[in-house]
Amino acid sequence: MPTSFGDLAIVFRDHRLSDLIGFTYAGMEPSAAAADLVGHLQAIARSLIHRQGDGGSVLAEPWLVTIALDGENCWEFYQQDGKLFLENLYDRLSDREDLKLVTVSEFIEEFPPIETIPAEKLHSGSWVDGSFTTWIGDKAKNRAWDLLTAARQVLAKHPEATAENNPEVWEALYAAEGSDWFWWFGEGHSSNQDAIFDRLFREHLIAIYEALNEPVPPELRSPVELHEARGDHRPESFIHPIIDGIVDEQEWDKAGRMEIGGARETMHRSSAIQRLWYGVDHINFYVRVDFKSGVHRGKDLPDQLNLLWFYPDRPMVNSPMPLIDVPDVAPANYLFHHHLGIDLREQSCWFQEAREFYQWYNLSTRAQVAFQDCLEIAVPWADLHVPPDWPLHLVLVLSSEGLFREQVPEQSPIRIEVP
Repeated sequence: MPTSFGDLAIVFRDHRLSDLIGFTYAGMEPSAAAADLVGHLQAIARSLIHRQGDGGSVLAEPWLVTIALDGENCWEFYQQDGKLFLENLYDRLSDREDLKLVTVSEFIEEFPPIETIPAEKLHSGSWVDGSFTTWIGDKAKNRAWDLLTAARQVLAKHPEATAENNPEVWEALYAAEGSDWFWWFGEGHSSNQDAIFDRLFREHLIAIYEALNEPVPPELRSPVELHEARGDHRPESFIHPIIDGIVDEQEWDKAGRMEIGGARETMHRSSAIQRLWYGVDHINFYVRVDFKSGVHRGKDLPDQLNLLWFYPDRPMVNSPMPLIDVPDVAPANYLFHHHLGIDLREQSCWFQEAREFYQWYNLSTRAQVAFQDCLEIAVPWADLHVPPDWPLHLVLVLSSEGLFREQVPEQSPIRIEVP
């Protein structure tokens, strides 16, 4: 795109491959993750060769596949901070003549752009929905920007307040200018910590006024928006949580959610489970269990959690729950095809599949389980031998030594499907 400052080259990021590195491969064995990425690159090449339509078996011209991460900070979740994955990946790529590692500048220098995008066809945007609506536009987000603007205008009236002689005011300003505050305000994203984020944002603005010895506006003493408890909602898109048992609201922000304990008048008041989260990506389906405050493993919880599910409208063998004293009421008395048992004390699991004559057969599994602040579970689609677009109906059952204790949800299964 020609400009008064020269030409600007534009490349297009491969969203899927970038997200695999950012959110998925950390939970896989390094060699398997590297092989999967190279497989995707080979599939892209085959697709491009097919599109040439000349019957050839090689690409007539080079193509750039851009893999870029945007603040995911993913390497801390990999084995040895990603060293094993990257070594496996570079080993595989070094053995291939059809795949070459280049930077964007190296590719553009050798193969300059051949297309021009008219300036009138470009518009401002972002990596979220191609717009800025994640950060600005609704009432709460706009009010937060107005509060920040007012604080900046006050600071502009104090040229003597430099970063050297008044570092407090500049540190507070930089903290308040972080885009994440506006991510969580208003529509689009929400978490259990929204009220805390709101207060922290206003505290940074208050610190600006106090560092300048200016009166603090009274509107900074009130929340930017009302923060109501989130109710049930369906999944909004794929999720890619790290299975570590540590609460990270952003990882589960687009997941489905069900309130259990204390959220439905008299229902489930005795349940140790507060809420359930669930979702999928193309590798796993995920479940997160939040227990009530003060609930402790080995003391307030049964020993085991069971995930049981079946595939609606799919002809296959199903069996009853492999537990004792299961109540003869729906959905506890349903028949299920798969069972993942979890030992909450040891954080270990076992996997079973229904067989004929109401039997269960033990299978190996690569399911992941972690229990710290919450219980997080990932079940690979590959273990189930079903495609990830098959919907499944799931129930969770707490048990002790094989004895049924409690089922959630109480009245109907969770329906897990591609958003």
